[in-house]
Amino acid sequence: MKIASPALLLGVLCLLAGCAGPGYYAQAVAGHLDLMRKRQDVASVLADGSTGPELRRQLLLSGEIRQFAVSRLHLPDNGSYQNFVETGREAVAWNVVAAPEFSLEPRRWCFLFAGCVPYRGYFDPADARQLASKLESQGFDVAVSPALAYSTLGWFRDPLLDTMFHYSDEQLAAVIFHELAHQQLYVKGDTAFNESYATFVEEIGTALWLEDSGRAERLPEWRRRQRATTDFVVLLDQARAELTGVYASADAAPEKRRSKAAIFSTLRDRYLASSERGSEGRTGFARWFDENPNNAGLALFDSYRGGTCAFAALYEAAGRDLPRFQALVAERAALGEAARRAWLQRPCEAVAPEPDL
Repeated sequence: MKIASPALLLGVLCLLAGCAGPGYYAQAVAGHLDLMRKRQDVASVLADGSTGPELRRQLLLSGEIRQFAVSRLHLPDNGSYQNFVETGREAVAWNVVAAPEFSLEPRRWCFLFAGCVPYRGYFDPADARQLASKLESQGFDVAVSPALAYSTLGWFRDPLLDTMFHYSDEQLAAVIFHELAHQQLYVKGDTAFNESYATFVEEIGTALWLEDSGRAERLPEWRRRQRATTDFVVLLDQARAELTGVYASADAAPEKRRSKAAIFSTLRDRYLASSERGSEGRTGFARWFDENPNNAGLALFDSYRGGTCAFAALYEAAGRDLPRFQALVAERAALGEAARRAWLQRPCEAVAPEPDL
């Protein structure tokens, strides 16, 4: 691995979490370098007679997915995902998100190169839990979220990780498309724009990959899961609007606390009711309620999903032409912060074919 400078490495690792003291940097540098040291060339792993058939299949499939990302989705063609790291872990990192008790605006930590983002990540889950406990003792709502992968935005050759193979082939494709999208475009300090863009690319990319690769029979299930996510977002948006009203009110803290608890309880009831009606929204989100949903959990979900409809509308405005779409995305990324946020937060139907720039 070639490292341009210690400052560059430090800047890249700030992508994992907000800038902190020497202890934080030590774990970030050590964790990242440990992954880099463990990289094996995919071709060498495939040539190794001890490589199991399932890992062999997944590595070959990853190469197919990467090539599709480059040729069909016009994502970066570089050294990423041509090496493999076996971590033996549930996740590669754990991100901590925090929000005040009566606010849906997450706390932000600031990076040298990435700007300010609403999470702080650790390679050791115990470190993440320690920070979570500290923030909770300060009165914050906290969520800890495992990450299957992370992007160094093309500064390093991001490897395939065994954590990326824990789920379905579709999920593997989605992760690769998502992380390569971050390498394609990244707006410093604008998590909502970056994550909504990458999430849209992973969704449209996975659907196109299934269709173009002869896996069209799996499209209905993939689309059903996408509808499930859309249904769930509707429930979250309703709760978010209700909570916003409570937090902005002149009520005393005890009353706000009771109202907040009632809204989260009602959100759970609505989710269960949608399950009983057979709604698409019933799939895959029960665990979210098992982990004591709070302001931080809502903020985390909104960071990834809040602006995807704007990108979907932009894709239609581009005539579903991906090079044109990527060009239009770059134009939106170049807007000033306020104009970019206003575009991202507009309802889908309000995003005209040729938005004002």
